[in-house]
Amino acid sequence: MSKRKQDVGDKVMNKNTATTDDESGEDEDFDVLNVDFEWFDPQPEIDYHGIKTLLQQLFDVDAQLFELSALTDLILSQPTLGSTVKVDGNETDPYAFLSVVNLQEHKDKPFIATLIQYLRSKANSKPELAPLAQLLSQSTIPAIGLVFTERLINVPSEIVPPMYTMLLEEIDWALQDKEPYNFSHYLILSKTYTEVASKLDAEDDRPKKKKKAAGGSFETMYFHPEDEVLQRHALCHGGFDYSTKQDEGHSDSKRAFQELGIKPQGHAILISADQFKPAINEVAEYLKPQA
Repeated sequence: MSKRKQDVGDKVMNKNTATTDDESGEDEDFDVLNVDFEWFDPQPEIDYHGIKTLLQQLFDVDAQLFELSALTDLILSQPTLGSTVKVDGNETDPYAFLSVVNLQEHKDKPFIATLIQYLRSKANSKPELAPLAQLLSQSTIPAIGLVFTERLINVPSEIVPPMYTMLLEEIDWALQDKEPYNFSHYLILSKTYTEVASKLDAEDDRPKKKKKAAGGSFETMYFHPEDEVLQRHALCHGGFDYSTKQDEGHSDSKRAFQELGIKPQGHAILISADQFKPAINEVAEYLKPQA
């Protein structure tokens, strides 16, 4: 673990949970949970299962289409590039991670070729992703840095800026050592979701909920709030449907104590290299911890 990541990990982030006062029914008490988040370099002997699990979460239902074991090994073969975030010490599974893979450098690996083909087909299916489709259709894939980042659902977004800031520094150091990280573009893989009308409510004949769910299309929501900032600097960005089809009850299985179901989608953000640092700086300002 580098000293720099130790220093970042000494910071304490607070996660606030509101609880209702049972006696008054009006006042709210706030329980503050102090959590020490620690940043580490990816470590093959420790982080394999944790990163693979987070990749499965990132790719959602399409995770079965990829060789995630090989992809995890590739990410872990770059121990000085990217970060993991942990709570209970170095020997535990990461709560979050961020890394980048050079598509040009690894294009001939079968599992990367499969991933490129998948991304090309998704980009070709969406007019708003045409610039990405053009890049991935070239006879020689450009030096695109494919960014993988995911975190457990309750991890606060304030951990994101340090991971990206450290990535920029690590890329600069790698370039000084003549390593192949001189990217022309960065492609960030993410996911969004929309709320959909619940099939369970339709079956139960609940008029109030039906009326609420019948308002037409629903707004796209972000699992990663930083995506809204990153795409302001993008050449293109957009969502795409997963290839693996699910039955009608799948959205209801994700609704978690709310009236509407959840339909996840893949999301891609393409940023030119000269805009990546300004994008990260804006993310840092947007997600700055509140005083």
